Amino acid sequence: MTQPAVAEPAAVPSPREQGWGKVALATLALLLVPLTPLLRVLLPVDRTALLLAPALAAVSVAGWMAGGRGALAVAWTAVAAWSVSQLSGAGLFSLLQAGWALLVAGIFGAGVAFRRAHPEPMLTQALRAIGIATAVSLVVTAAVPGGPGRVANAVAAEAGSRADESRTAWREMTSRAEWKDFVAQNPQAGEMAKAVDAQLASLPVTARTLFPALAALEALGALAVAWALYHRIGRSRIGPPLGRLREFRFNDHMVWGVVGGLALVLIPGFAAARAVGANLLLFFGALYTIRGAGVFLWMVSPGRLASAFLVIVAVLFWNVLGVMALGLGVGDTWLDWRARARARKT
Repeated sequence: MTQPAVAEPAAVPSPREQGWGKVALATLALLLVPLTPLLRVLLPVDRTALLLAPALAAVSVAGWMAGGRGALAVAWTAVAAWSVSQLSGAGLFSLLQAGWALLVAGIFGAGVAFRRAHPEPMLTQALRAIGIATAVSLVVTAAVPGGPGRVANAVAAEAGSRADESRTAWREMTSRAEWKDFVAQNPQAGEMAKAVDAQLASLPVTARTLFPALAALEALGALAVAWALYHRIGRSRIGPPLGRLREFRFNDHMVWGVVGGLALVLIPGFAAARAVGANLLLFFGALYTIRGAGVFLWMVSPGRLASAFLVIVAVLFWNVLGVMALGLGVGDTWLDWRARARARKT
């Protein structure tokens, strides 16, 4: 006697991630912080919607290929196309921004779609996409006659233009009667104003030297935000959710990026090698600083009010705390405090 056919259960959409508070704050920070005067001069992409929109389009297309909504992919692709079209002028720097945003997003989305049967964490896929995009950009730049020099000049010109705009606005603000009255009562404010003006004047050189690492870090932030946003608005999962900061870690072999960068910086007489080393130090150092911050949060386990206080302290004393977090992050490569604590508990 034949058994009646049993209908297979319909596929159940993957649950969306819950909670919008932290994601909303991260999105606002990504979009607004680069518009502050100092960071606008330093960062390659000041309007980071140019990075976020293509990234969201890429993960939405990957989600559609995994069974998600096609309308979401179409909508974000249209938004990405509109954001690119809003670039002012057709100069080389605008082409650099658009090309980098589209290249990173395209490689990232293709990788996510290709790995959808065996999804990987966001950081793994993002670092791979940024690495490939960087290699492609370097090859294209080197292949074009005068490419490296033209790119360096375009970056310097853009950073100089932004610095001039910011200095003009700053000087207009500090020339007002209200500010002069305030400085008369608080002389230290006048010294601060002079320091900010001097920083704005010197930042274009730093922006030109650290352009690759800063562009990579901005792209990594945009991919992380896009990943978190998609898993709250999409119906299909394209990979594991972002973990908590206190659990943040990555392959320990990446410490060689810090070691190699430091070695290149210390080589005397080779400006090009020192520039490469500075970029390696900045990129991998930033990752290890975030890892160190995660280790610190795991150690102290602050509540909500304490966490808010720590954020304020970090903003005010970012240089000191940044060095401490970097040390914790690099040390965690060998000491691995969190794993040791878990091992003791078991």
